[in-house]
Amino acid sequence: MTGRPRSRRGFLGLLGGMGVAAAIGVELPRLVAPSQPGQLLRSQILLPRPFQVPLPIPPVLVPRTDATTDYYDVTQRVATQEILPGVPTEIWGYEGRFPGPTIVSRSGRRTVVRHRNRLPVPTVVHLHGGHTPATSDGYPTDLILPAGTGYPTSRADAMAADPRAIRTHETRVYDYPLHQRAATLWYHDHRMDFNAPSIWRGLAGFHLVHDQEEQALPLPDGPRDIPLMITDRSFAADGSLHYPSIDPTLRHTPGVYDGYRQGVLGDVVVVNGAPWPTLEVDAVRYRFRILNASNARRYRLTLNPQPPGGSGLVQIGSDGGLLQRPVPHDAIDIAPAERFDVVIDFGRYRPGDRVTLLNLLGSGTTRHVMQFHVARSAPDDSHVPGQLARIEKLHPAQAGTTRDFLFRDGGDGGWEINGEPFSPTRISAAPRIDEVEIWRFTTDFHHPIHLHLVQFQILGRNDAEPGPYDSGWKDTIDLRPAEQAAVIVRFADYKGRFVFHCHNLEHEDMAMMANFEIV
Repeated sequence: MTGRPRSRRGFLGLLGGMGVAAAIGVELPRLVAPSQPGQLLRSQILLPRPFQVPLPIPPVLVPRTDATTDYYDVTQRVATQEILPGVPTEIWGYEGRFPGPTIVSRSGRRTVVRHRNRLPVPTVVHLHGGHTPATSDGYPTDLILPAGTGYPTSRADAMAADPRAIRTHETRVYDYPLHQRAATLWYHDHRMDFNAPSIWRGLAGFHLVHDQEEQALPLPDGPRDIPLMITDRSFAADGSLHYPSIDPTLRHTPGVYDGYRQGVLGDVVVVNGAPWPTLEVDAVRYRFRILNASNARRYRLTLNPQPPGGSGLVQIGSDGGLLQRPVPHDAIDIAPAERFDVVIDFGRYRPGDRVTLLNLLGSGTTRHVMQFHVARSAPDDSHVPGQLARIEKLHPAQAGTTRDFLFRDGGDGGWEINGEPFSPTRISAAPRIDEVEIWRFTTDFHHPIHLHLVQFQILGRNDAEPGPYDSGWKDTIDLRPAEQAAVIVRFADYKGRFVFHCHNLEHEDMAMMANFEIV
């Protein structure tokens, strides 16, 4: 379906009732799902008490440099890490760490990362949120093959029939121009069919981009600017990571056992690789770059106790960088792959207070996330200004094309977009370079929908304005069951083939992904 909306009011009217669904030619899904998608996978080991482990801060990699470029070398390898106190756990990690080391870049300065695969399976690296040429975006069949192995089969006919796949042996160089705003990005595995278990085993890390606009602001920085990768995991009796893979080798048969196709939920909340950690803070403002790197779990984050007057989480940024103005929240809903940059002013508490970051969508062991110990008073010259950044607002009248996509259960153990499972050779949309389009999504279940290459703005949900967490530039939108939403996007700079998909990783592995090609 194509067309140019005549007005915002008229466009949002299409979102209500049966508008988008009728345009696609299907009934609006009637599935009502719980607020937490997926199936809980319980640990088989005695779990520690919360708030016993200090919060780890992932180390920052130091590059080789020249006049225009920063160069990094990263090795993906099997390692042993103590996640639960006193218990060794085998992980797959970038530089043998979970999370991987943080890469810090400057907007407009080229970053080149050479990845070496020392794992027993192929891998792919995607810079999530990166405005990246297709050859370095991490297309799911552009594999880095491990040394000394053949090509493992998984949906082998479809993959072998992808004549455009670029496969390398042992190493691959990813080239990131980074012509984009300052933002909290992350890098992770993106191998077709086995993305979920690979990330579950540890293949994820932060990539932070800075620019002059951000650095001119009096926001908390240095040791008071802290990335928080929130995940959930489960552990077997021997301390290994517990995951319901049909093929634990991750070489041949993709997928999870029956009961987990809606998503795998762990019972241990892990932040920066530690279970329910604690962080000692001064009674000052801190900036936290919060990433939900869980496979399927959604979080509703809040502080307990709230500071006097509430609004303890002041949002300053989203997936695509700084907001135009700060947005105060008592709680924030965050779906897999979303990022929220928030400022917490611990000066609103008293030294000695302990403040818990709670997950209001969790219960039992998943109710707590981490704890802050307000240790002492300290000077603080930071503040959150009322104006953060300049953001170009895209208007529906700029869009020459509107596209509709239905995300739903395809039966037979798979998930579909517009009635089709993923195929590397099927192109579902062909936007023209530098043109603006409106994409409308309809869902049957919880689906955090992620577009590669681009950032977008959310126009509305159902017959209403955007939600409370939809401000700024986004690359992932959290869609609830039987919900409809629309985004507006400009496909700029790079031609080529990219994907969009559900970032519930079990859904993605079970084919809820599609191609778009910029022409």
